[in-house]
Order: sequence, then structure tokens, then C-alpha cells
Amino acid sequence: MASSNKTGGSSRFEKSVNGRRSSKHKEGPVVMDSKAVFAALHSVCEENAAFFSGGAKGTQGDTARRLVDAMKLIQEHARSLEPVISDFATIYHHFDFDPHIPANGYRSLVKVVRCCLLHIIHKGRYIAANRRSIFFRAAHNAGEMEAYCNALCQLRALLYLAQRMLQDNSHGNLFFQDKSGLSQSFVREYSSMHKGCFYGRCLGFQFTPAIRPCLQTIAIGLVAFGENYKRHQSGIGVAASSFFTSGKYAIDPELRGAEFERITQNLDVHFWKAFWNITETEVLSSLASITSTQVKVNRALSVPPVPFDLPLAASHKTFATIAPPSAHIGMAPIQMRLISYDLREGQDSETLLSLSRSEGGAAISLSLGLKTKRCPSSPCLLIHFHGGGFVAQTSKSHEPYLKSWSQDLGVPILSVDYSLAPEAPFPRALEECFYAYCWALRNHHLLGWTGEKVCLVGDSAGGNLCVTTSMRAAAYGLRMPDGIVAAYPATLLTASASPSRLLSLMDPLLPLSVLSRCLGAYTGNEAQTEKQVEKVSTLSMVKRDTALLFRDFRLGASNWIQSLLDPNRASASASTADAPPEAPDAVRKSVSEASISSPHADPPVPLEPPDLNRRLSVKSQTCQDLGTHNNSTSHSALQLSERTPEDVNLFLSNKANASIPNDLSSVVPPPGGEEESELEFPVGFEPLRSQQLADMTVQSSPVVRDPYCSPLLAPDNMLKGLPPVHIVACALDPMLDDSVMFAKRLRNIEQPVTLLSQLSRETKEAASVCAARIRAVFTQEDTPPEPRKHRKLERTNRGITASTGEISPLFIGSIEVRELTVGNGAIIADGEGLVAVAAQNNSEAGGIGA
Repeated sequence: MASSNKTGGSSRFEKSVNGRRSSKHKEGPVVMDSKAVFAALHSVCEENAAFFSGGAKGTQGDTARRLVDAMKLIQEHARSLEPVISDFATIYHHFDFDPHIPANGYRSLVKVVRCCLLHIIHKGRYIAANRRSIFFRAAHNAGEMEAYCNALCQLRALLYLAQRMLQDNSHGNLFFQDKSGLSQSFVREYSSMHKGCFYGRCLGFQFTPAIRPCLQTIAIGLVAFGENYKRHQSGIGVAASSFFTSGKYAIDPELRGAEFERITQNLDVHFWKAFWNITETEVLSSLASITSTQVKVNRALSVPPVPFDLPLAASHKTFATIAPPSAHIGMAPIQMRLISYDLREGQDSETLLSLSRSEGGAAISLSLGLKTKRCPSSPCLLIHFHGGGFVAQTSKSHEPYLKSWSQDLGVPILSVDYSLAPEAPFPRALEECFYAYCWALRNHHLLGWTGEKVCLVGDSAGGNLCVTTSMRAAAYGLRMPDGIVAAYPATLLTASASPSRLLSLMDPLLPLSVLSRCLGAYTGNEAQTEKQVEKVSTLSMVKRDTALLFRDFRLGASNWIQSLLDPNRASASASTADAPPEAPDAVRKSVSEASISSPHADPPVPLEPPDLNRRLSVKSQTCQDLGTHNNSTSHSALQLSERTPEDVNLFLSNKANASIPNDLSSVVPPPGGEEESELEFPVGFEPLRSQQLADMTVQSSPVVRDPYCSPLLAPDNMLKGLPPVHIVACALDPMLDDSVMFAKRLRNIEQPVTLLSQLSRETKEAASVCAARIRAVFTQEDTPPEPRKHRKLERTNRGITASTGEISPLFIGSIEVRELTVGNGAIIADGEGLVAVAAQNNSEAGGIGA
């Protein structure tokens, strides 16, 4: 991305009122001036409300009233949000890892609210500039403003919940100290709050514009897949029906949001396992293989489960016996994948060929039919543990960037396909990853590696396994990896509340209800097998799929035509977003009927709220398996459950952080009477509620507090043996606080750790950031190269406010910021364009971005 350094006001480029962009932007940290944002919001809302309430020509009465009501309600939310955001901005830097890495859940929440405000300003300016045009779609724009008004209402509720966290948590901590994890009040609020508004018109508003089309495609595919889930016996039937029924969700965002909410709240982990594994299908994986970097070695391995000896790090004359994994499903081969851009010594040996498993294609490609040149062994090896919530995906889904890393870093990569939950819960995945790590150390000559340097890398669940595998190696006394690169790792698998986890209310990929199901599956609290569907003959299966396919095609085409002919249907009022959208019976035949009411589906959600006060029983199977496994292990240091929760110190210090000033009280509501303290929201405010409660329960399994399951809960003596840890976090990830708190834990015990929280414009750039961290491990650099400063989150100690009369750049967190000026005004950049906001003359209607 091109950028140019600018010094002083004379070097800034001006932006004309017609909304044309300058091709240059300022590089450097920017801070949003909240006063200018709220002033601009009130200005544009008042002007549009005055215009449409005056009965201007060309406006329809009902649509004009909808716009006026939405504008007034937005102003009401903004008046309540302005002091809350201003107060958060004075204290959230105290929760950062350090002053140079501004990242925590409180920052992310405020950033998302600001981004929503800027989208509203952007849309309001568009309405002001085009409302007199004969091509102005009043109903469509009314629906847009109502959708963002609903989103702002829910974000306001999340900020109030974040205030509660500040009140109840000790200083500097991002997680609740409550022993039960996520408090019952937060479970109740999440279960009942309306979420569909974040998956309709507002889908992905907090992300960069480059990724929004991808998120919309995923959301449409998800709801179409959910509609046909369990209705077809064959994969081709599900795929074809999903394709033909996806049109209605593409043109009707309200219907898409309602269906997305029902699916995320009710379907079990097996649905998500099936959906996330779509990338594992032969068609998609073959397409990804063709378009990705071509490598010489891409071999799937199946290593037999046999014990072997490995020398200890302290004395090479003393050996430890590495037993094969045996938890839950017994001993079975460990699946791996070897990827290497160059063919290296040992990678074509007979021993390695005997471990290969067929995947329907040649594992080693030869150029032009000639014998491929064999390169010497690499001094470095990268061991990769994939993500997928412990329940889905394999190394095949991660091949594209692994191939690119192998080329850029010039090293072979061993990716481990560990067994997945719920069929193989904890500690099976940890056992297989540890066994694979030890096997690689012992058989380095087969992998094209000299055995010198090794780095562990993983994302999400894989990041958790990188840390716990290293902890287990330290417990054995084995050689430690030279470094760990963990991308947004899950370090705390309890259902503990944190500000970043509040983002799961709107996360398009990992809602909290889905996250809880994945964690429940990994800890053994989910059903291991899906309910069996009645068996039918092949002929009847084909007839059934064909009939359903043609029916769905007919209904989808009919609904598509009706939606195009009836513009009022697509512009249904978003003020009733908490109710199911009015739709023909053919459209309403969705997951609520096809799946939940199916005899093979999960039981329906009760109409009455569940009794959250009752104690939930915990399955004992996992604990029994842990006990059996530990008794069979020769090393007493590997007792996975030998530490009780009381021995674990989650928080950084037993005493309050004296560096936190008294201005925390400006954000935390003053404690009132007992009745007042029980209120989640201020008097007179209530978030939008869903008609259907989320099917979500909080399990209190002791497994989640095991240090090898939640490394954030590990005692200091277990963490002190870790190698240097490089954490790459995402500012909008619900697990951001996991990364921040784990980095603080390591720093407090003087363990080498780096934390990077940055916002990448493209996924390829994010992969390059991780590759730079891996390269730092191999080159033994103490400090990896600093990222571009303008990609970090905003810092609170910089910037100029509008009250000074100078130019105030406004921060938009998830996008590349371009700083432009209009006269004496401030600048707003939203996800799609730039909006000029006059800080001195708020009554003037400005242009909009292209």
C-alpha cells in the first residue's frame, strides 16, 4: 500500500465537496475526535429529520416518517453514548499490554461503536445529497438507517455491560474473577438479545471493505446451507439446494439476518463441523491447490502409533519414553502433512514413502518430467497446528498459506492433522500434537531438516496446542522449540466474560453460542455423535434429493421474482427486526421447520427462559479418561489434572495495580442500592430482544481449568519453561483478551514474549505478518520488525481535539486511514469512503465518498 509521509498542515491534501478522494494518505497513528463525530452525527440527523418531517415534495408519507423516527432514535442513542465513549477513552489504555501495543477488548468495543457512527454519518450525508433526486430510493435508505439504528442500540447495550465488567473486575484484568466463569446475567443477556441486525444490512460494517463481500458470501452460504441441513442424504443434494435457495438471502438482508440468528442460536456443533469442512471437499480443495503456490513436496503421512525413546535436553544419555496417544479412541495412526517448496534430502526416502497415504494425486511433483534437483536439508523446520475450534478442518484447508510460507521462508513444514472433537475430546488432540513434535525431533532426517531449529505455529485452537505442547515437552524435560508463533490463540477455554468476548454478539464467524459449543465439544460436554438419520435405499435417496432439488429451485425462483417485483418487501421496517420477517410460506420453510422441527434434529428451544440458577451436571467420562491416561503415564510430571483450580492464579497480581488512576470511577457507575446494582442497563433503556432464546448453557466442567486445556490458568512454574512466544492478535477477534492477558502473564514472570495487534487490509498481508514473526524465530532476532504504525489501534495520548481550532484526524480502526481536510473541519473515513465533517459549521451538508 502506497503511503507518503506528511509534516504539518501545509502538506495535507484537500478534499472537495463532491466527495472525490485523494490518492495519498498520512502514515502514522491517528486518534478519533469523538466530539467532532457526535457533532457531525447530530447535524446530519437533524437536517434530514427536518427535511422529511416538513413534507417535502417527492417523499412518501410512511417512508418519510420511518426516516424521521430513525434519525431521532439515533440521536437519542448518541446522546447517551457520547459520555460513555469519552470516559472509556480516558482509561482503556491501562488495560493494554504496553504503551506501544494499544490493544484490549475495551478499545475494540469503542472502535466498533465509532465505526457504526461513521457509517451512519456516511449514509446520512448520502441521503442529504441525493434526497431530491428522482433516482433516490427512499424506502431502501429508510431500511438502511433503521438497520444501523438497531445496531447502535445493541452496541449501546454492550457498552453498558462493559461498564459492569469495569465495576466488578480488579484493576487491569480483562476477565471476570467469578468462579462460575461467565456470570448468569451475561448468559441471560446474550441469550435474549437480538442479533439479526448485525447479519443483515450491517453485516461486517466493522471490517475493512475488502473483506465485506467475502463475509456476505459466507453468511449467505451459511443460511442456505442451514436451510437444507439434514434434508438431504447426499452432499450433492445439499450443495445444489443451497445454491438454488441462496438467491432470496442475497436480495433480502432482513431475512438473511433472521435466519442467521436462528441458525447460530439453535443448531449443534455437528452443523458447524459440517459447514466449516466445506473447504475440505475435493472440488474446493483442488481449486485451492491449483491457485496456490506450487511446491515440490506435498505428502500426507500416516505415522503408526509406536512408542519410542527420546533423549532429555539436560542429558543426552538419559531417555524418556514417548507413548503413543491413547485417550478416548484408543491408539491410532497420527496423521500429518509434509510441505516443502524444494525437494530436500530424505524427503524422497523409502522410509518416508512407506508412511505416505494416498489422496488421489501424486505427492511429489516433478518439473517437465525430469528428475527434480535435491536440495540439502534445511536448518529450520516449521511445525504447524491448524485451527478450527478443535472440531473442524485439517491441514488441507490451510495449504495455500502453508505453501506460500514454505517458499518465502525456505523451510519444510510439518502440519499435524490431530483428531477432532466431539469424537475425540481433550486431551486427545494435545497427545497427538505432542507425539508428532517428538516424532519430528527423532526423525528429522526424513523431513529434510538438520534438526537445528524448530518453531511451532498455530492459529486459534492451533495456537492453544502450540503452547500446551511446549508445556508438556518441558514437563518431560525434552528439547523445547526455539519459538512459538500463535495467531489469536485460545488460552482460556472457560466461559469467562471479557470485553472482547462481547464482540461475539456480532461476530460473523464465531458467535458466542457457537464458541461455547466448540469448547463444550473439546472438553467432553457435547454429544460425541450426531443423531443417526434413518437409512434409505440409494434409489429412494436419489428420488428424494431430486424432488427436493426441483422444489427448491421452483420456490427460490418464484421468491426471487416476487422480491424484484415488490420493492416494499425488500424495504420492510427494521424497527420490527426482533420479529421474524413477513415472508411467503415458501420462504419461511427454513431451518426452523426443516431442521429444528425434524424428528432427527435437536429438541426445540423452550418458550420460557431456562432455569439458569440450577446446577448443571458434568459428564465424568472425560475426567475418567484423564485419570486412566495419567495413571498409565510413566512421568508423574504429566498429570494433566493434578492442579486444582485453587492453585491457579489467573490474575496478574493479588494486589490492585497502583498505576491505575482514580479516573476509573468516571466510567464505572457509582454503586447504589442493592436493587440498583442488579440492573444491567440504565432506567429507560432496553436493548432489542429476540423472540427465541439461544440454546446455550454454561458448563462447569473441571477440565476447562486444567492448565493443559487453558494455559492462561497454568501456574508460573509451568509457564517459565516456555520458549519465546510471539502472539499475533486480531483487534476484532472475540479472543483478543485471551492474547493480551496471556502476554501479560508471561511478561510478569520475565518470559520472552511479543504481542502484535494490527489490522491488515488483506488476508495475504496478515499471513505475511505471521511469516515475519516466524522468520524472527529462525534468525534469533530479539525484536521482530515493527509493523506500520498506522495499522495499530489508536493511541489515547496523541491527537488534537476540535476545540483547539486545529485539524483533528478521526480514527477508523479496521481500515487503512486516509487523512484529508476540508477548510477548518475534521475528517472522517469510514469503511467505504471519506466523509467531510465541518467541526466549526455543523449545519452545512457535506459530500460523501465515492
